[in-house]
Amino acid sequence: MSDRLKALAVHLFTATGAVLAMLAMLAAVEGKWSLMFLWLVVALIVDGIDGPLARRYETQKNWPTYDGVLMDLIVDYLTYVFIPAFALFKYGLLSGWTGWLAIIAITYGSVVYFADTRMKTKDKSFAGFPACWNMVVLVLFAVHPSQTVTLVVVIFLTLAMFTNLKFIHPTRTKRWRNVSLPVSIAWVVFAGWAAWVDFTEGSLAHWGLVLTSLYLMLVGIVQQVIPEGIRRVR
Repeated sequence: MSDRLKALAVHLFTATGAVLAMLAMLAAVEGKWSLMFLWLVVALIVDGIDGPLARRYETQKNWPTYDGVLMDLIVDYLTYVFIPAFALFKYGLLSGWTGWLAIIAITYGSVVYFADTRMKTKDKSFAGFPACWNMVVLVLFAVHPSQTVTLVVVIFLTLAMFTNLKFIHPTRTKRWRNVSLPVSIAWVVFAGWAAWVDFTEGSLAHWGLVLTSLYLMLVGIVQQVIPEGIRRVR
């Protein structure tokens, strides 16, 4: 297969995310939340694979007719933001005005963040919370906190999108990648497992999801606090 066809195949692979988004949305409309999250986990896997493939086969050079970055952003907004916000609202984790506030904050704030050309840092991390609401809402489904806690989490992360707090990219942030990448893979496994068992409370998947989520949420901020190159003196 020529390099051009390989690049085209990567673009078409990225585009499958739109189909997965539709399948997730149909499941959400029918109230099949576990199935919805399973489709979103599959979409997350596709999103994790297509980037390295795009760089390897130089899609911008070998098939520049299609804008892979734009395609990826469209799919990401559907799977990372729009569908999780819908699920948060319809499932009832937040009710009344709090639910409306949450979905407006998530969808409005995220579209502004996605359009920000400063969203990436020099080390390929994200400046501000990268609108990964699919991951957040999945954890909220698993943990099922009070409405107050849920609203605080949503508002805090929405505001965090517009800060200089650092959030790692699991595959592109080189610092501590030997730990971050396995933790990210473990998160995907635990997420799929938790959805498969319909978010059974107290399961190993449940607690694995919480622990890996805390790492992924905080490790970038820890890297900001601990400058690179500092070694422990014995």
